[in-house]
Amino acid sequence: MAADVINLRQARKQKARSDKERKAAENRAHFGRPKHEKQVTEALKAKLDKTLDQGRLEKTPPNE
Repeated sequence: MAADVINLRQARKQKARSDKERKAAENRAHFGRPKHEKQVTEALKAKLDKTLDQGRLEKTPPNE
């Protein structure tokens, strides 16, 4: 029998919409963290680095 008829204009628009939504989802994942979450993460990282540095044993330079 006959194949289904497709309106190419509508198909192009639908493809453009799906591409746009995919790009938006990628951007939300990449840039989507609020400022306060970024600040909390930065503070926790700084605290961990400080704690790690407090336990570091300093090597004395050799006496020559």
